[in-house]
Amino acid sequence: MTDEPLLRVSALSKYYGARLGCEDVTFDLWPGEVLAVVGESGSGKTTLLNCLSTRLTPSSGGVSYRMRDGSWRDLYRMSEAERRFLMRTDWGFVHQNPADGLRMTVSAGANVGERLMAIGDRHYGNIRSTAVDWLSRVEIGKDRIDDEPRSFSGGMRQRLQIARNLVTGPRLVFMDEPTGGLDVSVQARLLDLLRGLVTDLGLAAIVVTHDLAVARLLSQRMMVMKDGYVVETGLTDRVLDDPRAPYTQLLVSSILQV
Repeated sequence: MTDEPLLRVSALSKYYGARLGCEDVTFDLWPGEVLAVVGESGSGKTTLLNCLSTRLTPSSGGVSYRMRDGSWRDLYRMSEAERRFLMRTDWGFVHQNPADGLRMTVSAGANVGERLMAIGDRHYGNIRSTAVDWLSRVEIGKDRIDDEPRSFSGGMRQRLQIARNLVTGPRLVFMDEPTGGLDVSVQARLLDLLRGLVTDLGLAAIVVTHDLAVARLLSQRMMVMKDGYVVETGLTDRVLDDPRAPYTQLLVSSILQV
């Protein structure tokens, strides 16, 4: 167990012209820790996630990542090729809409296998057997390995996207509303699956969600955002059971009243 964080975020801000995306966000993420970033639409949580995952360049502040050799790298001083390699190997990104994270016109097996090829695996038999193993881990039958994702249900597509992201053994996974748009029964199964995989693999994850039930189930720590600012942060159970910021109290009470 390391005594150093995996990710260090320092005074991160993002503006779109004069409009604030997020302002002065600072935190550390530890290996194996799941952080939920919650808030209503427009709170800045997706902007923050996109800056952390290098999909957006921040206006100011910094994000440093501890590489597998223990060295620290500033994500925005890396070359584009280095960042792309990191995203294919050490990181995963689970989109709300699985079509954004899958290649819809190639088979389920190829979607998983592409990630393996990105880290140098060239043995067809190994790639296919690993793909079968991962499909079974996300509850997709091996008889569907040659089917294209466009023939899958929304829940199956999301499970396939999770397999595609986790097959390379990433250390950090970004999730943007991973259960959004799915039926409640499908959400429950997916959350159960995600929680098991995150625990079994010892993944660190940053999960953006507006759903406090998702945050409670998946995360150990929570960050609450409003209008681009972090208004409260702490252990998930503490924040939800004893919210201190007026906005967090409002969020929690509105859930209780539903």
